[in-house]
Amino acid sequence: MRRVLTIGGGPAGLYASLLLKKARPDLEVTLHERNPAGATYGWGVVFSDRTLAEFREADQKTFEQITDRFVLWDAIDIHYRGEVVRSGGHVFAGIARVALLDLLRRRCEELGVDLRFEHEVSDLTELGEHDLVIAADGVHSLVREHLDKNFRTRVEHGSARYIWFGTDRVLDSFTFIFRENDHGFFQAHAYPFDGRTSTFIVETDEETWRRAGLDRAGEAGSIAYCERLFAEELKGHGLMSNGSGSPR
Repeated sequence: MRRVLTIGGGPAGLYASLLLKKARPDLEVTLHERNPAGATYGWGVVFSDRTLAEFREADQKTFEQITDRFVLWDAIDIHYRGEVVRSGGHVFAGIARVALLDLLRRRCEELGVDLRFEHEVSDLTELGEHDLVIAADGVHSLVREHLDKNFRTRVEHGSARYIWFGTDRVLDSFTFIFRENDHGFFQAHAYPFDGRTSTFIVETDEETWRRAGLDRAGEAGSIAYCERLFAEELKGHGLMSNGSGSPR
């Protein structure tokens, strides 16, 4: 095996590419990503202690760079009907997604991976022959679609609606909030990731989403609604847009 192609420059594609190049410096590893370097959607990424141990074994330098930027915690808080239940002993680590992408990109460059950003692959045949192709191009994967008969893929659509916010309230736990109002039942899960910001994801079912008027609210309206709904937990802090639109 000599030539490796990775399609998709998210954390998975970057990490797979750098590990292959580290293990086999003789390989020609090329990565194509349609977005500019550093462009991302999302707030923070969370890893368990078991995953951290695997990082250490796979590439010590990447492990050290990642852990230098981590926020660590070991508690899970569940908020339900005015009570908070805390469970300890669960080690998690969070890092900003943009920071993770940056350090993985730099490590790829250091090892000699050929990174080609702002290059969208629309036809697999244009890329020539490779011994191995890594399909890291997300849920709407061109590779998976092109080779659907080979992979025998099956897609099932869920019914939940969600929206991915950030907040400048820095949490100290993996936080799960269950809240019921006249419109129905909502659930939020949130976690810190950089010492200044936390991820805050809100989910509900289709019927509740429509009764709350969130199907017509747009992003600003959705933020205002969720800030009122979770005001007790936000403690005066606001929610920040991720540019993700209204709940999916």
